[in-house]
Amino acid sequence: MEVLIHSLEHGIKDTLTLIPFLLVTYLIMESVERADNGRAAKAVSKAGPFGPLLGALFGAFPQCGFSAAAANFYAAGLVKLGTLIAVFMSTSDEMLPIFIAEKVAATSIAKIIIVKIVIALIFGYIIHFLSGRFFKKQQSALAEYREEHGHDCSEDGHGIIEEVLIRTGKTLAIVLVITVILEFVLDTVGEDILKSVMMDVPVLGEALAGLVGLIPNCAASILITELYVSGVIGSGAMMSGLLVSAGVGLLVLFKENKNVKENIMIIAVLYVLSLLAGLVISWTGISFI
Repeated sequence: MEVLIHSLEHGIKDTLTLIPFLLVTYLIMESVERADNGRAAKAVSKAGPFGPLLGALFGAFPQCGFSAAAANFYAAGLVKLGTLIAVFMSTSDEMLPIFIAEKVAATSIAKIIIVKIVIALIFGYIIHFLSGRFFKKQQSALAEYREEHGHDCSEDGHGIIEEVLIRTGKTLAIVLVITVILEFVLDTVGEDILKSVMMDVPVLGEALAGLVGLIPNCAASILITELYVSGVIGSGAMMSGLLVSAGVGLLVLFKENKNVKENIMIIAVLYVLSLLAGLVISWTGISFI
């Protein structure tokens, strides 16, 4: 019982310190999202062979609707598989707000974002050329562009302040739950044991982080980021989890693209590529801090 109370106290204390940083970060993000008004997503849909490049660049911006828009464009035949993969791998969902709130150095954050963009760009173009050469059977484009994106991270009718408060509240609730559970596990299992399992057993950390990243919810990126900040997982596992973490994009893909086998193939490709990238980072000893 004492361990649980300690974990709860620790979780509440840590979560409260994040409030001002999350409020400011979400205010900036929400302002930029509203100013953009979907123009970046439309630019990607018209980019042709430059699709993976723009997808990797725009996908890195922390907005929850971009991966959903990319999934919709793919289902409509407006972007190709390489562009979709680039967007999914570049997307980090709630990574940036958590890093900022946890006071991670700006240089470390920049390195992580740049590496994600480069990986997304490389694999995006590899898939683009392979799919164009060996898998020419594509879905025909729909007659009309789907105006409804299947998911909108903003609540209809909400003003910017209200939306910032909603997004901050949701993130804080998830962070609180994750922090309490993590603190409880660390106190009961032992930090050294947990770290040795996640970081010393070959492939395990990267594989598990990748599976967590497949959860189509912002909780996945928050959990992976918090585990990395806490030192429980290394750079490779963090990168595997965040590369595969496409937020609600995967949900929209299954909703809009009726070819279930194709969707499963896309998830498998996304997971394998993300795992491979994470393993390379682990084996080469790349560190972002």
